Amino acid sequence: MDTNETMVARQTPTKSYILPYTQTYGERAVELYAKTGRTAQEWQRLLLADILAVNDDGLFTHTRFGYSLPRRNGKNEVVAIRELYALEQGESVLHTAHRTATSHMAWERIKKLLEDAGYTYPDDYKTTSTLGMESVRLKSTGGRIDFRTRSTKGGLGEGFDLLIIDEAQEYTEDQQSALQYVVSDSKNPQTLFCGTPPTPLSGGTVFTKLRRDTLNGERANAGWAEWSVNEKTDPQDRAAWYETNPSLGVILTERKIADEIGEDVDDFNIQRLGLWIRYNLKSAITKEEWDALKIDGAPRLVGPLHVGIKYGHDGTNACMAVAAKMADNRVFIECIDCREVRGGNAWILDFVRATNPATVTVDGAAGEQLAQEMRRNRLKAPAQMTVKEVCTANNLFEQALFSKGIAHGGQPALAQAAANCEKRPIGTAGGFGYRAIRDPIEIALLESAIIAFYSCVEYRASNKQQVRY
Repeated sequence: MDTNETMVARQTPTKSYILPYTQTYGERAVELYAKTGRTAQEWQRLLLADILAVNDDGLFTHTRFGYSLPRRNGKNEVVAIRELYALEQGESVLHTAHRTATSHMAWERIKKLLEDAGYTYPDDYKTTSTLGMESVRLKSTGGRIDFRTRSTKGGLGEGFDLLIIDEAQEYTEDQQSALQYVVSDSKNPQTLFCGTPPTPLSGGTVFTKLRRDTLNGERANAGWAEWSVNEKTDPQDRAAWYETNPSLGVILTERKIADEIGEDVDDFNIQRLGLWIRYNLKSAITKEEWDALKIDGAPRLVGPLHVGIKYGHDGTNACMAVAAKMADNRVFIECIDCREVRGGNAWILDFVRATNPATVTVDGAAGEQLAQEMRRNRLKAPAQMTVKEVCTANNLFEQALFSKGIAHGGQPALAQAAANCEKRPIGTAGGFGYRAIRDPIEIALLESAIIAFYSCVEYRASNKQQVRY
């Protein structure tokens, strides 16, 4: 027997990024759905309001919208409600899924909803039932939905207003290349991504990148909503069930969830608690590429020492690295330490005082505080990097990486950061930086080494003027 029958599951996302809006057709879509005799849950109504939000020109606020929640919560019903609205508005829709069985079930679902809403076949709507090539067309508006199994060629040459990416965790970049332009000719296009967090067997990367970029505010005209835990959670934690399963108490029960608990804690966290674990993202620097730069023994240094300091993006850690020229003109890089910011900068000052480097360069919000502390301690203030310099540094580092102009001693922490990174956009001129693709890797380790490398290659020793007689 369930012990929390009166509890109400969380109806709002645990994480979301929604652009501001004042108008939405979400309520109209819910009213259409009500004609089928069904009642949309509160979380579904709220989500549809965000999905069907429009701007002052009547265009969709979110041209791309992704949402994720654990299985058996009714996420596909949101897609069906959106598709009912599309049929009424005369939109053309391409509904794609990873498996043929899934797209076929979506076709059967929309047919059932039309019939329950009072539409009859063939008087009110037409349909084709070829497996993998199903379709529905509403005669009164001309609205139509084509149901397809995804491939790298599907959709080419066809035009639609709404693109549905069902089972989005399996959506690959090759499939995206084939499908993303099918809505380009629409006057009011929208792409809807619907799925669950990826598992180790999931082959797609697009859904994960959309989530990351949208939550970071880096994807124009995009929205995101999810129900998830932030970290691996005890499967017996019933409060977590209610946080991440908005339909618990309506179409899900505690008893059903309790029966799902098994030995695979990770799988339960992903499938039932919505945990996002990053899989299948390729590092911008491979382990093989990084290992190829490793040298054995002490490097033969011929140039002065250069210090690079990076304060982490979340403000937790400060990392320091050094670089120096080698006899063969390569640049040797090495991390000195990574410590919590709350511990202060004394360790940085002690190292600078002891080694007297040619340059000290810093990037990060706490750089000015470090500069003030160094001045107070009669040390030369560090150079603080501009956005343009950061972009240049990363570009030079990448070039040197692939031309083997860099060397390192194989430090495990630095190797881990380098082999688990991806590029992120910086500035408005096409520049890039790096970020970690695995938690809890500290990317500032690599960034501090890049800063030290940049300071080393850009350094020009000042020559004293010589007077000859």
